[in-house]
Amino acid sequence: MNLWPEVGAHWGDFKGFTGKIGFPVTDPERTEFRAGLRAALPVLLGIFPFGVVTGVAMAAGGIPPLEAILMSFVVFAGASQLAATQLLGAAAPVAVILVTAFFINLRFVMYSASIRPHLAGLPLRWRLGLGYLLADNAYALCIARFTQHPDATGKHWYCLGVSLPVWLTWQVATILGVIAGASVPHAWQLEFAAPLAFVALSVPLLRDRAMVAAALAAGITVVLAHPLPLRMGLVLAAIAGITAGLLAERRPA
Repeated sequence: MNLWPEVGAHWGDFKGFTGKIGFPVTDPERTEFRAGLRAALPVLLGIFPFGVVTGVAMAAGGIPPLEAILMSFVVFAGASQLAATQLLGAAAPVAVILVTAFFINLRFVMYSASIRPHLAGLPLRWRLGLGYLLADNAYALCIARFTQHPDATGKHWYCLGVSLPVWLTWQVATILGVIAGASVPHAWQLEFAAPLAFVALSVPLLRDRAMVAAALAAGITVVLAHPLPLRMGLVLAAIAGITAGLLAERRPA
């Protein structure tokens, strides 16, 4: 399948968008942009393999290569891409997929609210662009920098310097994963890639009682509720996990 005509059809829009943002022209802007690039380099080592696994999972889950690549460009959120892939492979209703992705991505609302005071007053094109590029790693690096240097100028250039390599690495890794996954024989049964990636994401988070309680409650609920129709077990597991985590957090040690 030749994907380049489809990609080329949208390249002019992308160039026009980047042209409106422009490039750093003053010394403070260049300094902030380069600082962002340097800060992003270490996290790229973790983003690349996760992107490849996500691409393989999407291809193994039956999503056609072009649709999988477009999904990565449009959604740009690994956890929700993996969740949607699993649900699509399980023939879950569209409403369940949308609700699941919505709850997974709610954290970006908090990210945006947290970072907004540092980027207030920017033109709409900047806010839309940085909002689209916002990712977990990029947010963590940006908010740490802004907290340490609250009076720095050109904060948006630092944010762009962090976000662009994260976005580019993710897209390249996902495309490679999609191509690899589409090339592997179906008999290899690579459908396990998505749940395996979720396990890899979840285990490092189990650092306190609330997180462990949430994981146990969600895991037990999803197993017990597996026979329910419309994949409602996933929704119930999410509710059970959130509830258990909140109760464990409020309970005194």
